[in-house]
Amino acid sequence: MSTLTISDQQLEQISTHAENCYPRECCGLILGRIAENSDKIVVELIPTENAWNDDSAAAFEEIETAEQPVTSPERRYTIAPQVMIAAQKYGRSRNLNIIGIYHSHPDHEAIPSEFDRVCAWSQYSYIIVSVKQGKASDIQNWCLDENHQFQAEEMISTSLNWSPVGL
Repeated sequence: MSTLTISDQQLEQISTHAENCYPRECCGLILGRIAENSDKIVVELIPTENAWNDDSAAAFEEIETAEQPVTSPERRYTIAPQVMIAAQKYGRSRNLNIIGIYHSHPDHEAIPSEFDRVCAWSQYSYIIVSVKQGKASDIQNWCLDENHQFQAEEMISTSLNWSPVGL
């Protein structure tokens, strides 16, 4: 199982984004590098808009896992395709890849939902921050195993002065 190295400052950035979006789910992209041993190093975060709307709910209707369809950005997120493409191009220009996605769970645990699992992509890290009553309370990191099930992925946080120079 791989590890994800992220700075304390980046974790704070995710928590702040989550708190600012509460009670809606926040979301964002994680750019970085993947080492030969599959460990991931976060270089930059790209906070994105939660583009979940009625069209998203309709597009994901076939894979919706809740008994009652969820159509609310308080319980779902999506990143607009054009934002993903722009982030990929931006990353390539800096020799970086999208290595993961972060999002929040307002008033829920930082544990992936079944919907999160169904929509997840292999090899990405998924950071989830729990936001209870507007305050970030827990951050967990997950990745898919070979059976497309979420497993906790070790997250190594580094001090504020950490820099990925030379990687």
